[in-house]
Amino acid sequence: MQYLEGRKYVVQAIFLTVALVFAARLFYIQVLDGSYKLAADRNTLQRIVQTPYRGLIYDRKGQILVQNTPVYDLMVVPREVKQLDTARFCQLLQLPVEEVRASLKAARAFSRVKASPLVQNLSTPELAAIQDNLIDFPGFSVKARMARSYNTHSMAHALGYVGAITPAFLEKPKFAKYQPGEFLGITGLESYYEDQLMGRRGVQYRMVNVRGIEKGAFRGGEFDTLSVAGQDLHLSLDSELQDYAEKLMAGKRGSVVALDPKTGEILVFVSAPSFDPATLSGKGMGNRYMELLRNPEQPLFNRPLMATYPPGSTFKLVNELVALQMGVVSPQTGFPCNWKLVRCTHRHEYPSNVGIAIKNSCNPYFYQVMRTAVMRGRSTNRFEDARLGLAEWRRQVMKFGLGEKLGVDMGQEKKGLIPSSDFYDKRNGYHHWNFRTVYSLAIGQGEIGITGLQMANIMATIANRGWYITPHFVKGIGQGGPLPQFQQKHTVGIDPIHFDEIIPGMQGVVDGRGGTGGNASLLDVGISVAGKTGTVQNPHGDDHATFAAFAPAEEPKIAIVVFIENAGFGGSSAAPLASLVMEKYLRGKVAPWRHRWEEWLPGPAERFVRHH
Repeated sequence: MQYLEGRKYVVQAIFLTVALVFAARLFYIQVLDGSYKLAADRNTLQRIVQTPYRGLIYDRKGQILVQNTPVYDLMVVPREVKQLDTARFCQLLQLPVEEVRASLKAARAFSRVKASPLVQNLSTPELAAIQDNLIDFPGFSVKARMARSYNTHSMAHALGYVGAITPAFLEKPKFAKYQPGEFLGITGLESYYEDQLMGRRGVQYRMVNVRGIEKGAFRGGEFDTLSVAGQDLHLSLDSELQDYAEKLMAGKRGSVVALDPKTGEILVFVSAPSFDPATLSGKGMGNRYMELLRNPEQPLFNRPLMATYPPGSTFKLVNELVALQMGVVSPQTGFPCNWKLVRCTHRHEYPSNVGIAIKNSCNPYFYQVMRTAVMRGRSTNRFEDARLGLAEWRRQVMKFGLGEKLGVDMGQEKKGLIPSSDFYDKRNGYHHWNFRTVYSLAIGQGEIGITGLQMANIMATIANRGWYITPHFVKGIGQGGPLPQFQQKHTVGIDPIHFDEIIPGMQGVVDGRGGTGGNASLLDVGISVAGKTGTVQNPHGDDHATFAAFAPAEEPKIAIVVFIENAGFGGSSAAPLASLVMEKYLRGKVAPWRHRWEEWLPGPAERFVRHH
């Protein structure tokens, strides 16, 4: 009995302890901890999300390109809308009844109890016209935010734009932190650097009465959090040079990309035709976007990253470097200009070495260079020999960053195409093709596809004698530098000596007698240029013109590629345009006697007697 009596006290003690724990917890919840009261009082509290200031964007010289300007969104909570006087409400907003009804329907479809935007991008004067009347329309409130404004009329494809998050985006886990009506980067740098530009939201809790009038902070702001502004971006783009290049490309279709070879920083990024970046900002942005989308000239198409073309004769440089590295040719190797193999561009001196061949862009010479590199007798079967040789050739070519995305700090980049042996197996059948099937690759034609950015990177690689840093737009984030991946060197597996063996030929293209790129020469202002012209065969119309170069040839500071659709010979149209951009960058001005090029730069509607 004594044992049972003892157990009784133990059980009573346990129950008493549990009761005391529950009582203490209840006291803490009801008296000490205000968070539960906050949850219970949501009907008398207003939770205000503070959108942080989005980071600013500067050019390489510190000029502000993109900043923030205040705008206002009219928000609605459908469940709280009572006996809406639609006619008066629409008159107040100066909007059609049908548009307001459609917006209310969309808001109800999203949520009857959560706020969503009814009208966005109200200016300060527009807000002043309606704010005093909103008290008569329960369920509606105003949310202030910052919208993008621009101090430049160029760079639209690089900068990108900011837009309201869509229901489709909200369904994706990566956008779980966003709320309806919030804005985020949609394209360009605004999208790629969204996390850095966005910053961190803040939250404020305000007590309001039944008429929605604010009565002060809840518990002195104990549960409030401050917003943190986004980080600024410092671009490598030179806004003055960009404006100049876009002016030169006016009325044309194509692209201009210029890099600093030593850093991989993008100096110029032109996609033509273009548009003012402010077009995709502010009220009416949706309608303006549709106008751009329907434009047959496709101004929204980001040509330097998304348009892949055969590179034409500019690709001969890569083929020569690969052959030199393989050891199948030397700088003194000569091949006859045999038109029976492939038609040449024009009659010229005998290509007794690589320098003469590059200067005159001899098609038969480079045909024989690639044939020597591919057909190396690995198999007695000529089909298998071509198959094995092309595979090795492709492995080396791809080290230049071709056939795959370079990894630039922007979405939408295309990887292009360096066709493989499997590609031809599928198209022609196994052992049903040989070198004659693929010889057009030797002169940058056929199935090969390269973007403007990739070609500019090839020029930077040659300028550096065998290495490159991934091209990028942002040289600094906040107080720091670029992202780590834009600080690493990539080598292409070609000995530096081989670059020194082809560069004199490239200088001959521009500055040598009879060179195909003489219109790009800057010798008269003391600058040597190494370059290569190209004319891309186009089965759908007039040929495309291209020119790739770097300068000064001895100590390169700029690498550039110009691609103009349907403009014919690269030496007549692309070369002078490239020379103007290079001179503007290196000297800060253009010689007076060269201003005539600015007014006479052939466009896609013009044809030329001389073709290449």
